[in-house]
Amino acid sequence: MSKIVEEITSANADYVAGFGDKGNLAMPPGRQFAILTCMDARLDPAKYAGLAEGDAHVIRNAGGRASDDAIRSLVISHKLLGTKEWFVIHHTDCGMETFDNEIMGNLLSASLKTASVDATGWHDSHDGGGTTDGKYINWLTISDSAKSVVEDVMRIRSNSMVPSNVPIYGYIYDCKTGKLDEILEATAAGKTN
Repeated sequence: MSKIVEEITSANADYVAGFGDKGNLAMPPGRQFAILTCMDARLDPAKYAGLAEGDAHVIRNAGGRASDDAIRSLVISHKLLGTKEWFVIHHTDCGMETFDNEIMGNLLSASLKTASVDATGWHDSHDGGGTTDGKYINWLTISDSAKSVVEDVMRIRSNSMVPSNVPIYGYIYDCKTGKLDEILEATAAGKTN
């Protein structure tokens, strides 16, 4: 067993000991909203949005992008579990700004091992063989964080499965201060009809 597995199972045992009545939480989120945000480990939506267990749905992926799967989750969140408002929250200093589709495809072609990055860019070990499959994926990278929030809100708003009465708000989380900064153009694009 790895050290990480041991740490997680130990932490879970502590969590179980203090679990209390959380087993009685309802399936639908109590505060009736959902957040689409990045998987970056520096972001803690429970803290920056004041959430407790059972309050909201939090959907995370690389970049917090409005991928087909993220939209699928938001639609389920509303249609089956009653969320009434959605937030798209990207962040400063996002790793998705450090590469593009071509870079990722080339890195994966070189090998499947973890790449490294320095001031000159991404580098691969070229050890162990790779795959060209990464050249056929849109990695949904980001070149401008505010623009990407607007694009994602617009993509969600224009999806035929998204009801017009669900407002969608756009924000950027500042990794240096913890502040959520509203992207007014995104929130305007996500307004209800």
